[in-house]
Amino acid sequence: MNWRNFLAPYAQVVEELKVKLKGMRTQFEFESSHSPIEFVTARVKPVSSIKDKMKRKHIHIDNIEEELQDIAGVRVVCQFVDDIYDIVERLKYRNDFEVIEERDYINHKKESGYRSYHLIISYPVETIHGERKIIAEIQIRTLAMNFWATNEHSLNYKYDGRIPEKVRTRLKRAAEAAFKLDEEMSKVKDEIQEAQRIFKTNKESDDK
Repeated sequence: MNWRNFLAPYAQVVEELKVKLKGMRTQFEFESSHSPIEFVTARVKPVSSIKDKMKRKHIHIDNIEEELQDIAGVRVVCQFVDDIYDIVERLKYRNDFEVIEERDYINHKKESGYRSYHLIISYPVETIHGERKIIAEIQIRTLAMNFWATNEHSLNYKYDGRIPEKVRTRLKRAAEAAFKLDEEMSKVKDEIQEAQRIFKTNKESDDK
């Protein structure tokens, strides 16, 4: 397997999606008083992680394009839970890629406490050999969910996926606390957005 050649179109998908999603954020900032997108990150899964997942999931190398759906991964981080569903609906009706699967880990959280919304998409990439459909994953989550998931990922790496029970219990409590924060912030969403509008208006006036 020539990994560099294999991963090249995935890198192209990541770059194109990143530009498009950041473009959405810019459009929201110009055309509305609130952008549901706080920031966008993206990555191609490292070869070592691909191999680890293949081994863990018993995936044959001939099947990785279909069975490893997160080789190309993009993350959209939002302020509020409502923003997540707004972005999901907008992405589902785009015509530059096809959503082939949805996973709502917000209403149906994982056992670990993990919450996020995943869209599995089929993205057409133009290569020197013609068009290829590449499977990629878009994760949409709040700032609080992202903070929790980033730390849980670090602990999984440290403990090689076998986090001690005591730490796992604390992580679950932290996940619930993070979701409670999201719920409480949603209740004052209108106040926050009004404050942000005032700040933006005043800043624009100062800049003139």
